[in-house]
Amino acid sequence: MRPTVLAALLALSLSTAVPAMAAVPFGRQEVPAYVTAAINDPARAADHHDDARRQIAAVMTFAQVKPGDTVVELVPASGYWTRVFSAIVGLKGHVYTVWPDEMAKYSAKDYANWQQLITTPHYENVSLLKQPAAQFSVPAKADLVFTAQNYHDYHDPFMGPVDMAKFDKQVFDALKPGGVFVVIDHVAPAGSGLADTDTLHRIDPAVVRKEVEAAGFVFDGESHALRNPADPHTNKVFDKSIRGHTDQFIYRFRKPK
Repeated sequence: MRPTVLAALLALSLSTAVPAMAAVPFGRQEVPAYVTAAINDPARAADHHDDARRQIAAVMTFAQVKPGDTVVELVPASGYWTRVFSAIVGLKGHVYTVWPDEMAKYSAKDYANWQQLITTPHYENVSLLKQPAAQFSVPAKADLVFTAQNYHDYHDPFMGPVDMAKFDKQVFDALKPGGVFVVIDHVAPAGSGLADTDTLHRIDPAVVRKEVEAAGFVFDGESHALRNPADPHTNKVFDKSIRGHTDQFIYRFRKPK
């Protein structure tokens, strides 16, 4: 993603209101009560308009995050996912949010808002890690590393680009044995490799799987919660014809025990 469109990405939204949800089955997985409670946290009332589009209950269930976990979120942007992670893990858990220097410097306003969020008592279990994109590290081993719509960014010139073999190994090392790395990103045409990361802001899912597995991870499943077969995969993700409704893959990788 180019720095000039970062603000646009952070502002993605869809005005589809959703009511408070009870614990209901999603596919073969039932949404845990603690996920439902986190989604319905009054502190994130302003986020509810995005819940249907982002399939928050399905994503959190697939990520297997639970109370007491340590979560690392890469590039938290507006904090949409962070606020739910914070409520799920509770005070016995922690959420480390990583702002790469290369990303934060192009979004001073959003970064300033983030610094304010982490000082809010309601989010006392959230902290900020500001570091070079290529030097990922965390102060404690994590149960989950999560990235939504920005794995492709790490390949782009403004982020370094980052040596992804080293980066994925850093993620691997940051996890506890049995921990998971969840990657959500916009789908590029099959076989396109990395050709579209800096133009369409998309990435071929096969490339992601190959890179992450090369670091020692085991592929642990895929969710179709954000798939959209109507997306032609050839438009920029900010194109009004597809913005907010891109075809997205959700992969879960596990660090062997």
